[in-house]
Amino acid sequence: MFKKFNHELVEKNAGLLGLLAIVAISFGTLVEITPQLFLSETNTPMKNMKPYTALQFEGRDIYIREGCVQCHSQMIRPFRHETERYGHYSLAGESVWDHPFLWGSKRTGPDLARVGGRYSDAWHVAHLNDPRAVVPESNMPGFPWLAQTTMDGELTAKKLSIFRDYFDVPYTDEDIAGAKDAVKGKTELDALIAYLQSLGTHLK
Repeated sequence: MFKKFNHELVEKNAGLLGLLAIVAISFGTLVEITPQLFLSETNTPMKNMKPYTALQFEGRDIYIREGCVQCHSQMIRPFRHETERYGHYSLAGESVWDHPFLWGSKRTGPDLARVGGRYSDAWHVAHLNDPRAVVPESNMPGFPWLAQTTMDGELTAKKLSIFRDYFDVPYTDEDIAGAKDAVKGKTELDALIAYLQSLGTHLK
């Protein structure tokens, strides 16, 4: 009778039910996430991994701005049908310096975690300007304006400094000092291609 009374009390009290649901979900979240914060493989960069160059870094920002992550994932799951198509499954150490991470959750287009070096720069130029020129069945929009927009690099050094100071990305003083010149005069298309060509190359 006591158990039945408590059960009914919880079910008939929306506030109490909501509170207990929040407690249960919070506890489950802590159990799932907390151990990951202390595992070395989730916090240690892969061996020989290098941070993005200034141009690649700007390309990543353009990738985010243009919404590429809405249609392309960057996370290969450890299943045979995925590894045979895209390559080695994704490892936690690959994303240590990515803030925010760009794993994605939808594949209108193919996964890009290992796209670096798979195609030439010229292919990417043609594809980003007019996707159907190289992939007739593609439903991806073109991004011709990227080739017409030249970057000045005014904020690039500041961006790298933030990632070094707050996220422990190992940029050197020389990297930061030369960031503006490395980007200045390049187009947004150059930067995006540089970023795409860097993806997954540390495992090759």
